[in-house]
Amino acid sequence: MSFSGFSFIFWRLMEILTLIPTMGMMAWIVHYFDSTNQRTPTEYLVMFIVSVLALAWALGTLFLYSRAKHSAGFVSFVDLLFVGAFIGAVYELRFIAKADCSNWTQSGTHTSNLGLIDISVNTYRLDTNKWCAMVKACFAFGIM
Repeated sequence: MSFSGFSFIFWRLMEILTLIPTMGMMAWIVHYFDSTNQRTPTEYLVMFIVSVLALAWALGTLFLYSRAKHSAGFVSFVDLLFVGAFIGAVYELRFIAKADCSNWTQSGTHTSNLGLIDISVNTYRLDTNKWCAMVKACFAFGIM
């Protein structure tokens, strides 16, 4: 196998590694809307559909590498179409780019007695908005 063959397989594997979490997180979000009998907003649905189709394309071209290498022009054309689709999906999710999905909150104080001195230390905890963090991760994976 040539260098181009290894390169093709390597990049397909990298695509799959970034598309699986994106598809999973978007599936979780789409399932939430489906289970609450609500219409899924377009910005989530576009990223979900593009990631599912791109994952199917990446898996298909990886497993059918022997055919894909003979039709490199077609495979690269479809890859460019997916680049455009991901640009559109990321554009739809642009509202999440400046969102702050986590913050530190004071969860209490801890007091220690050291004989002559009492030391009081504030304790903090990181609160993360799961929904926001997942959408922001999908936004980042879509850019990648």
